[in-house]
Amino acid sequence: MGLRINDTIPDLSVETDLGRFALHEWIGDSWAILFSHPKDFTPVCTTEFGAVARLADEWEKRGTKVIGVSIDGVEDHKKWKADIESYGGAKPTFPIIADEGLAVAKAFDMLPAEAYMPDGRTPNDSATVRSVFIIGPDKQLKLSMTYPMSVGRNFAEVLRALDALQTTTKNGVATPADWTVGQDVIIPPSVNNEDAKAKFGDFDAVLPYLRKTKLPG
Repeated sequence: MGLRINDTIPDLSVETDLGRFALHEWIGDSWAILFSHPKDFTPVCTTEFGAVARLADEWEKRGTKVIGVSIDGVEDHKKWKADIESYGGAKPTFPIIADEGLAVAKAFDMLPAEAYMPDGRTPNDSATVRSVFIIGPDKQLKLSMTYPMSVGRNFAEVLRALDALQTTTKNGVATPADWTVGQDVIIPPSVNNEDAKAKFGDFDAVLPYLRKTKLPG
């Protein structure tokens, strides 16, 4: 069975272009984003890694570490980073896991247990290794999304989702569709009106079950 929301992620020991470490230790007290790719030196993936590199300051502001995954080896990762920097205009300082044995892909349910990489592997062999996992400081999975090979990921949306996760976790609220930082949030139905008033002050009861408010402070 694959990982579900609020499951603790496996504490795998991974080999990366920046050394070997255990995932839980690497995450530490931070939030983390693990984003996977079918293969090095592929066009869509290169644009995505470039996007992640350009957002380095945004990840840092949010206390979030990012780590890539690809089924190629460490030396390929190091060479590929030159292309990523050339295209993206920013140095990719985050680690990339060398998942040659598919341990990470299988543990995170990106590929079935019986999957293997044939000689002369192509991106199609690892097509489903193309996912995003947002992980909390408690090492639990908070959000996951998977894309087809033909569609580049929108990392502005990943950043928006991270903001929403951090806001809801910290404040005990929910966020409406298309929410961005500074907009009103939703008071969960589990909080009655009296407690909502005490915690948030004034709120707008749009519907009996939909109450919006501004975050204190």
